[in-house]
Amino acid sequence: MKKILWLILLLITVSAKAQTPAAKTNALYDEALAKKLGADDYGMHKYIMAFLKTGPTKIADKAKMAEVQMAHLKNISKLADDGKLVVAGPFMDRGDVEGIFIFDVNTIEEAKALTETDPAIRAGVLVMELRPFYCSAALMEVTKIHKKLAKKNFID
Repeated sequence: MKKILWLILLLITVSAKAQTPAAKTNALYDEALAKKLGADDYGMHKYIMAFLKTGPTKIADKAKMAEVQMAHLKNISKLADDGKLVVAGPFMDRGDVEGIFIFDVNTIEEAKALTETDPAIRAGVLVMELRPFYCSAALMEVTKIHKKLAKKNFID
């Protein structure tokens, strides 16, 4: 009788396992690309997002402000070329949050060190709020694609 109960229990367990649907794999999945971009199983990647906010320093001299802005844009370009900055851009409306950076780094501390290289941050014109961000690993391709789309360069 014990053997029959064990056999029934085994059959129920096997039957239940057989009825559990297997996880579906995306037919378009590219394992090599996912690995190259650091994607997890969901095609996602961890980034650090920086919100660029208006800082305490106001530079009234237009030439000096233009110099700080150009240095800020050159720093953005360098960080992107170094593979540390994935996305950067200003908001198109006026507000205390002026733009964003999305860094491909693992920690807030690493992102903070990168933001401290920015001349606008050093001048106090901008301050940054840093937050962990989980988004598509496809963002890693934005800089490469952007270079093919830009007819002009901000820093030339």
